[in-house]
Amino acid sequence: MTAAERREQLIEIARTVFSEKGFDGASVEEIAANAGVSKPVVYEHFGGKEGVYAVVVDREVRHLLGMMREALSDGSPRLLLEQAAVALLDYIEQSSEGFRILVRDSPLGSSSGSYVSIMSDIASRVEGILIDEFKKRGYDAKAAPMYAQMLVGMVGLTGQWWLDTRKPAKEVVAANLVNLAWNGLSGLEPKPELRSWE
Repeated sequence: MTAAERREQLIEIARTVFSEKGFDGASVEEIAANAGVSKPVVYEHFGGKEGVYAVVVDREVRHLLGMMREALSDGSPRLLLEQAAVALLDYIEQSSEGFRILVRDSPLGSSSGSYVSIMSDIASRVEGILIDEFKKRGYDAKAAPMYAQMLVGMVGLTGQWWLDTRKPAKEVVAANLVNLAWNGLSGLEPKPELRSWE
């Protein structure tokens, strides 16, 4: 096996170990044993557990961000929402181990981590789309960042739930997400107020 092939093998094995045990539960010993090599081989390629973890996370971040950016690149606002929901569910389906790694060490609701930064990037893109739509409809565009966070949070948390559930089918989950988000957005009040505070 060439050095490049060994490195790829170690990355794939580490990805599985991190997915199953998380960063804290994983060890260089286990990664090396699963690869059939000694610990020094892992250290030689990555410098330690932190190094291989950084490579695994970086690849997953780039993969998920690439899918989400492509989904949010072209189409009507509703189509963009559909494409984003399906893209996240596609990523979860294709890369369950990677998604589990991203979510385990930085779930939505925490203030830092890879998954949080990905969702923040996506919210920034959604914000731009919403600002344009709010202006067209006569709504206060200053509220767009808040609505972007709401939408991305809804999709992100649903993705975390679906990771383990896998029912109903991803198309059904995406359709229901879009139904709630789109129909909720289509009925927005220009100046919402709480009725219980009147």
